[in-house]
Amino acid sequence: MQLQPPRSVLEIAQKLDHSGHDVWAVGGAVRDALLGMPHVDWDLATSARPHEVQRLFRRTVPIGVEHGTVGVFGADGVLYEVTTFRRDVETTGRHAVVEFAHTIDEDLSRRDFTFNAIAWHPIHDEVRDPFNGLADLKAARLKTVGEPADRFAEDYLRVLRGLRFAGHFVLEAEPATWSALTAAVAHLDGLSAERVREELLKVLARTPHASAALMLYERSGALAQLYPELQQLAVLTVGDEPADPWRQTLAAVDAIPPTRPLLRLAALLHAVGMPAAASRDLRGGWRYTGHEVFGARKARDMMERLKASNADTDHVATLVAKQSDLFPPDAPDSGVRRWLLHVPPAFVPDLFRLRIALWRASPVERGDSDLAGRWRHVRRVMASRPPLSTGDLAIDGSDLKALGLPPGPRFGEILRDLLDIVIDDPSLNERPALLRLVREMTEEA
Repeated sequence: MQLQPPRSVLEIAQKLDHSGHDVWAVGGAVRDALLGMPHVDWDLATSARPHEVQRLFRRTVPIGVEHGTVGVFGADGVLYEVTTFRRDVETTGRHAVVEFAHTIDEDLSRRDFTFNAIAWHPIHDEVRDPFNGLADLKAARLKTVGEPADRFAEDYLRVLRGLRFAGHFVLEAEPATWSALTAAVAHLDGLSAERVREELLKVLARTPHASAALMLYERSGALAQLYPELQQLAVLTVGDEPADPWRQTLAAVDAIPPTRPLLRLAALLHAVGMPAAASRDLRGGWRYTGHEVFGARKARDMMERLKASNADTDHVATLVAKQSDLFPPDAPDSGVRRWLLHVPPAFVPDLFRLRIALWRASPVERGDSDLAGRWRHVRRVMASRPPLSTGDLAIDGSDLKALGLPPGPRFGEILRDLLDIVIDDPSLNERPALLRLVREMTEEA
């Protein structure tokens, strides 16, 4: 079965083979290629030791030499990982102590799931599948390599990887694997925040139907263990009937393309404030007034707990806070400009994308009207580059000082008053017009 890796992968493999080293393509690219799916990130495993790889290739990067991995630049300029065969000698649940091995079978035996323990020899066109991983994939079966409980105990991140793979490939875990997986959920709190965060982002970034993996998070108990804010949403009930927010949340996530994982994360968190905001209305039903404020706080807390960057945290929390803040369909240009004072233009595209995803998840309940028309309206207004802060005015404090006004808090008041005027009529944002307005304002005072 001839696979079609990039030419550089074949060239690297040929050089290793000609130098007397065994070499195999391994990992997700092999798995996906055998399934006829798009595949990237080709990795190689070899009997060559790291120093031999570094000596053999001119352009290398020591990605993790102590663990056997050397990055080799191909002729196409892409960095490919070449890793020495390894076997585990000690595991802690968070990482493994490894030593170099001599054969590909030893290396494959330490991998997590059967469909990830497949190798392909690029020189001899041989597929090595000692654990029948391809058959498991075709049977839509999630199964570990070896004893499931031992495999998860070696690295509890495999619980989350298993949920992600099961969602992505639409797999059903075989009973022993599922039982061991759910038992291992209790140990997830020992994982680093960074590893947990990156695994969630992979769910959001690598499959259109992220909801499948997220539902497995909830079913397995991983959601309650890692994301109690979302678990409260998943079990939110109204009377004796389950409420819709969790289902609608998952539908909204799926309505956003995987190329925008941060926006998908905002969709995932958009309703986390609803349990805290729930209250009875006059008709005995439920309402969630102000859930955006609660949600923004919870979203920020969760992002900080996951050690996300400040920029990502601010972006997600702002979208959650502003999700219901939209100007009316009949707003004049001045109304849109005033709206932009409170919704920074940088957030506007994602805010509209979020609103559209939420509408698609529940078009009847949300009742948004003419989102496309409002999007065109705000784009036209933003294209005119309207003044939205005192820094955008055609004059500043030095101009006020030149008029003989004494510096002080009054400067700020004057500039804010001018901004209020030019929001209504941007044509007045010219230096002569603003200076005239200042004179009139100070004379009246």
